[in-house]
Amino acid sequence: MPPGRWLTILGIGEDGVEGLSPAAQLLLRAADLVVGGKRHLALADPLITGRRMPWPSPMAGAMDTILAQRPLPVVVLASGDPFCDGVGTMLAERVPVDEFLSLPAPSSFSLALSRLGWPMRQTASISLCGRPLARLAPLLQPGRRILVLSADETTPQAVAGYLCERGFARSVLHVMEALGGPRERIRTTTAENFRDITECGPLNLVAIELVADAGAKIIPLTTGLPDELFEHDGQITKREIRAVTLAALSPCAGEVLWDVGSGSGSVAIEWMLRHPDNMAYGIEGDAVRAARIARNAAALGVPGLHVVHGRAPEALAGLPVPDAVFLGGGAHLPGVIDTAWAALRSGGRMVANAVVIETEGALFAAREKFGGTLTRLAVERLDNIGSLHGFRPALTVTQWAATKP
Repeated sequence: MPPGRWLTILGIGEDGVEGLSPAAQLLLRAADLVVGGKRHLALADPLITGRRMPWPSPMAGAMDTILAQRPLPVVVLASGDPFCDGVGTMLAERVPVDEFLSLPAPSSFSLALSRLGWPMRQTASISLCGRPLARLAPLLQPGRRILVLSADETTPQAVAGYLCERGFARSVLHVMEALGGPRERIRTTTAENFRDITECGPLNLVAIELVADAGAKIIPLTTGLPDELFEHDGQITKREIRAVTLAALSPCAGEVLWDVGSGSGSVAIEWMLRHPDNMAYGIEGDAVRAARIARNAAALGVPGLHVVHGRAPEALAGLPVPDAVFLGGGAHLPGVIDTAWAALRSGGRMVANAVVIETEGALFAAREKFGGTLTRLAVERLDNIGSLHGFRPALTVTQWAATKP
C-alpha cells in the first residue's frame, strides 16, 4: 500500500479471489477491516483475516466506522468497477483521493459488451438499482442499444413490460446473469415473448436491441416536443414558443432550473431531458396541475423533477440556488421577479413570457431594472375558414431574457 493510503476500494467479480491480482490479494489479507455486501464477503472469504462488516441499510451508516479506522488498513469490496455506479463515489466524497487506492475489476457493463461484441461508444447504459423504471424512456430510440443494470430478479420482467407499453415489443432482450463467474448464463428473447425467460437470478443485467413498432412512444432529441406528449389543460407553453424559450434558457450539463408557474411542467421536463444530470423545480400553485406535472415527468422519463406545490414568491424560499429561472406564470405578481432575480447565481439566466398586458408591463419594468432583451414571438397555424383555409394567429408572446452579472 502506498504511504498514507489506508483505504483500498477493491473491485471483485463473480470469479472471486481467483480473479484478483497478487497485490489485491495481499491487501485483502492485510486488512484490519473488510466491508462489503454479504455476497462480496462470501466471494472474498478465503483471504479475509481481519474483521468483517456487512453493509448496513442505508450504506452511508457505515461511513463513521470506516473513517474511525484511519490509519489502519481497510478494504471495501465492490462489484467490478467501484466507480461504475458503485460505492467508490460515496467513499471518495468523504476520503481524500491521496488516502485511498482503487483496484477495479471489469464491470458488468464491460463484461456484457465483450460477450455481445457491442461498441461502448454506441451503447447507452443505465442502472435501475434504487431508480425508477421511467428513467428508461429517453433512451428508447429506434435501432439503438441499451445496457440495463438490474435491481433484482424482477427487473428483466419489468423492463420487458415497459418496452411493450411504449411500443417496443419486438425489441430483443439478452438477460445476462452472474457475468464473469461459474454461474454465468445468457438467454435471449423479445420483450413480447419474455414469458420464455423464467427464474432469473438476482444478479443480472439486461441488454436491449431496440425495435420500434408503428406508433411507438419515442421522445425526440429536439427541443419543442409536440404538445400532445404532455397532459395539460391548456396551460402549457406551446411547442414553438417552448423551443425558443429553451434556447434562451441555454441549459448546460448539471444545472438547476426554477420553472415558476409550471403549468404542465413542459419547460422543466425539456430542461431535464437536455442532460441526465440536469435538475428542475416546478413551482405550481394549483394542486391539480402540480399532480399533472408529476405524471408528465414520469411519462417522459424524468421522474426526478421536483414539484413544489405553492405560490411564488413564498414557495421559492429554501430551494437550491438556480442556474436559470423561467417565469411561465405569475411574473406580474408583486415580488416574484425581484425574488427570483436575487436568488439567481451570477451568470445565471432568467426568461419570462407574457401574453397579457399586466405581465408585459412587468417585463418592461424588469428590463429597465435588470437589463436584457425583449422579443415578441408570433406563431400562425393553418386553420379552416369555412370551406377554405387560412393562417390563424396564436396569442403573441413577449419574452424577456436577461443574464445576471
